[in-house]
Amino acid sequence: MSTAKKFAGQTAVYGISTIASRVLTFFLTPLYTWAYPTAAYGILTTMYSYVSMTNALLSFGMETTFFRYLNKHAGNKQRVYNNAFASVFAITIIFLLCSLPFIGSIANFVDISHTQKIASKGIHVAAATGTTHADFVKYVYLFLSIVIIDAWCAIPFAKIRADGRPSRYGLIKLASVLVFIAFNVSFIVVIPFWLKHDLLGSGWIMQWYTKGWVGYVFVSELISSIVTLLLLLPELLKIRFDFDKAMLWNMYSYSWPVLIANLSYLVNENMDKILLGKLLPHGSLNDVGIYGACAKISLFLSIFVNAFRLGAEPFFFNHAKNKNAGQTYARIMDYFVIAVCVIFIALIANIQILKYFVHGANATQTALYWTGLRVIPPLVFGYVSLGIYMNLSVWYKLSDQTKYGLYISGIGAILTIVLNVIFIPKYSYMASAWVSLIAYATMMILSYLWGQKNYPIPYNLKKNLAYIISSAIVVYLSFYVFNRNIYIGDAMLLLYAAVAFYFERANLKAIFKR
Repeated sequence: MSTAKKFAGQTAVYGISTIASRVLTFFLTPLYTWAYPTAAYGILTTMYSYVSMTNALLSFGMETTFFRYLNKHAGNKQRVYNNAFASVFAITIIFLLCSLPFIGSIANFVDISHTQKIASKGIHVAAATGTTHADFVKYVYLFLSIVIIDAWCAIPFAKIRADGRPSRYGLIKLASVLVFIAFNVSFIVVIPFWLKHDLLGSGWIMQWYTKGWVGYVFVSELISSIVTLLLLLPELLKIRFDFDKAMLWNMYSYSWPVLIANLSYLVNENMDKILLGKLLPHGSLNDVGIYGACAKISLFLSIFVNAFRLGAEPFFFNHAKNKNAGQTYARIMDYFVIAVCVIFIALIANIQILKYFVHGANATQTALYWTGLRVIPPLVFGYVSLGIYMNLSVWYKLSDQTKYGLYISGIGAILTIVLNVIFIPKYSYMASAWVSLIAYATMMILSYLWGQKNYPIPYNLKKNLAYIISSAIVVYLSFYVFNRNIYIGDAMLLLYAAVAFYFERANLKAIFKR
């Protein structure tokens, strides 16, 4: 089997499991927007933004480091695994001990609905969001538990990927998502139905159940994380108290720039939602909710990018020593660019269908959500740039120059923060969408320029640029000129795919004949 076919096979398995998990989770979006007011959805968006960044902090970039050190110490894989998990475990314990004394302060910081301040003026914000300041304290406890458990799962998941077992990886992820969905549906739909009809046990349920409480989403997340940890017990039980201090410090040295790079990436991904709540007036939760809900539609391209990363990272490290590795990476880039461009066009062409996944409990609330559809083209184009950047980032990981990942992501994070601070007060969430695109495009360009100087890979620059620019033109025509007409949009999608196939048909035949 050719390396390209093997890579495609592994990525397909990761992709199917990731897509299945993400799509199932995506179907919770209409449930949330139906069950909770727009402002309450803003709370969900904000809390998950903080969690994403905390997850990166606790994993400390150790997943990438784990793959690199498996490649460098092929005869000592068990010790690499031991060291990687021990480092993450130590960080989580330190984080927990530092966080517990300041729960109240953390709750004040993340409470963008300003419940405590507004309540002191006699205004009850809970009527609009279903959340009080005391609830934010509970949310912080819940999320501390979630991020710590998720961090403990990170290295066992990386081991499964390194062992070439994408099916096990996918099944655990899928089981976790199904548990999460089941408890969400139970808390939001089943229990209210049960109480409404006064079924058996309703009296007991009414003692603890609070209708419309956003916290049940977080409770469901915690249960899902616990189930995931239990399913990973076979990998956890393989950990041995056999550490190599020299290797451990070298791993930390390699991983801290990766950590900063990951944090910077997540700043780009989440800081816009946090800053919307901080920089806009007290009614900002509506804007955060609209932006967060509409951004979910761009999830499909994000899914593909993440599936690619899961398959690509171990593959790139495993093939780094091959004499034709550069040509292989360049070929993968060619087809990755085509794939993300086709998905980009497909999402925008069918926006009039996808928008129905974001609807409120009534026509007024639905119309409020749909005002945010304008953010989708720049957000999805940003994910195109991000995906290409992730593909390009192989050069600094393979050459042990992870400091460049820090520089690139750091510049992206600075752009995200500075431009959002400048433009959010005037343009609200539209500023966030365009800033996201600017940050990711800048990271993509910098990675290519520095990569060609330090670790040249023969990418087909002109061809890739032609696909990217032409896809942007098609999207502009579909969304703005033809006013989201689904028939014209899909016709242009089919034409774009047909042209791409025509020009790539010879290369595709050569690959699949091997």
